[in-house]
Amino acid sequence: MTGKEQARARQKGGAIKSFLLFIGGLALLAAIALGVGGWLGYRQAVKPGPAREDVIVLLPQGSAVSTIAHQLEDEGVIEHPEIFIAAVRIKGVQSDIKAGEYNIPARSSVMEIIDQLREGKSILHYFTAPEGRTTAQILRLLNENEVLEGEITIEPGEGELLPETFAFTRGETRDNLVRRMMKDQDALIDALWDDRALELPFSTPEEAIILASIVEKETGLPEERPRIAAVFVNRLKKGMRLESDPTIIYGLTQGEPLGRGLRLSELRKETPYNTYVIRGLPPTPIANPGEASIEAVLNPAETEDLFFVADGTGGHAFAATLREHNANVAAWRKVERERAAQERATQDGK
Repeated sequence: MTGKEQARARQKGGAIKSFLLFIGGLALLAAIALGVGGWLGYRQAVKPGPAREDVIVLLPQGSAVSTIAHQLEDEGVIEHPEIFIAAVRIKGVQSDIKAGEYNIPARSSVMEIIDQLREGKSILHYFTAPEGRTTAQILRLLNENEVLEGEITIEPGEGELLPETFAFTRGETRDNLVRRMMKDQDALIDALWDDRALELPFSTPEEAIILASIVEKETGLPEERPRIAAVFVNRLKKGMRLESDPTIIYGLTQGEPLGRGLRLSELRKETPYNTYVIRGLPPTPIANPGEASIEAVLNPAETEDLFFVADGTGGHAFAATLREHNANVAAWRKVERERAAQERATQDGK
């Protein structure tokens, strides 16, 4: 190789080396820029958010991550939607973000919000079906609830709903909650049925629910339910009529408040629900009994009681004989007269 050729080769090699150094420098600058940008982005993602108080956010089903990011910005819980989008993608949790209604705590960071949406911890709402209400009354309460959605298309029978408090998230349908109440009632009676007392005067879970509904309407005191149940069980065993006022009222109003006392003609009128006239159980429950009443009729108190009457304190006086019962009734009538006299005196003094 001549001297000129060697010189050209050295010149060419220097140019390539310079070019490679230039490319390396650009790559280093890019890496530094990415690193600085990533660090700054991370700082933005973990710093406290702008919300000064808790904010409730409802994220619709099927919302894209970008849509969620801009909604969170509009709600004032994040400042930079692009930071939220980048953090979700870097963490690889795009498909883990769950729709729902969330309570975003004040000053939550982007990372904290992402974790909350991944866990799907939506706000829980509660619906209480009170014990002793008819199915129609419980369905009315469901329709009045403003959080549940959809019309009720299911038609549960009387006594087929379990009175209980149910937790649900926004978006749940009324039909679904009805199904839950029916399923839970079936599960409860199935769980209690095998542990029932021996020689009960009924043979099916459906009959147990009928009797439990009567017990439910006869007393509001939990401690009295096993003894009230025992009275009815003992009467059924002896072939005696149940003589329960709430059954008559159900026959007259389908369980709606009567608004007055029963008339003698109503006590004597023969209807399928008048247990002063018919023997045995009425054809259907008269309300939806709670767990305590169902358990009470399956395991009633061990007593020979056949009668009970109000005692003036919110509870009842029990008796095993008609003589004892008549004395208890006389005591109750005295209480009623004294109360009536006090009310008249109060009105006269106004």
